[in-house]
Amino acid sequence: MHSPADRRIAWLVTLAVLAHLVVVVFHGQAHTRLAIALASWQQVYVMVVILLAPLVALALSWTRYARIGVWLLLASMLGSFIFGAIYHYVIISEDHVAHLPSGDARGLFRVTALLLLITEAVGVVVAAIAARTKLHRSTLRT
Repeated sequence: MHSPADRRIAWLVTLAVLAHLVVVVFHGQAHTRLAIALASWQQVYVMVVILLAPLVALALSWTRYARIGVWLLLASMLGSFIFGAIYHYVIISEDHVAHLPSGDARGLFRVTALLLLITEAVGVVVAAIAARTKLHRSTLRT
């Protein structure tokens, strides 16, 4: 992690992950205020894939294990994007943006559901560009 390109990648990863984290926190508050419960497996998925994996990827992006971090970020953001798109916009349930229970946090839920998709898409793009850059640079060294 010495080159300016490595530092730029780490900063982009940092911005993407922290923006996503802020939205995750607010979306979690909307879930709580609307009493929208998740199944046990969904809670585990959210904690591991949506919350923890991007933070681990962020930490790794500042170390000599940055390549692993970039691939972890790509996998976690893609998994988060698919999960959120399916549960907020496809499957009809109280977790769907058009079928929310009544409450004052409906607007917050809808806005953060959309912001999650946006930040996750950005995370996928950042990770894909970073992975491509790191792959390209490693092939130049050999």
